[in-house]
Amino acid sequence: MGRFLKITLDDKQRAALEQGYRKGKTHAFRQHCQIVLLKSQGRKSQEIAALLGCNQKSVNDWLHRYKAEGIQGLHIKPGRGRKCILSEATDSAKVRQAVQQHRQRISLAKAELEGSLGKEFPRVPWCAS
Repeated sequence: MGRFLKITLDDKQRAALEQGYRKGKTHAFRQHCQIVLLKSQGRKSQEIAALLGCNQKSVNDWLHRYKAEGIQGLHIKPGRGRKCILSEATDSAKVRQAVQQHRQRISLAKAELEGSLGKEFPRVPWCAS
């Protein structure tokens, strides 16, 4: 049996987490605030994971980040995840034009964009090409 991770919050910390949970800019940040709030109520990590639809390791990882870095640690750090293929500044007009021309056949719009932009897009189920 492992150690139990206990989170105790003072009024200021609880208020900051509740504010983050209600008005955070991203869903991920709001969920991370909720994890800490639920843990501070004495719930088990396994119960929190089941409630939020994630795994217990993720819950514990975010709790450890909160203990180490505070509420700022609940934000996802930059540089994570897949990099954007398209740039809104340079590609949005071409995308809009291709979709307008091939409104009923998005696969044709995708093929046209790949050729004109020189970028390859991942295969998605609704856009078979």
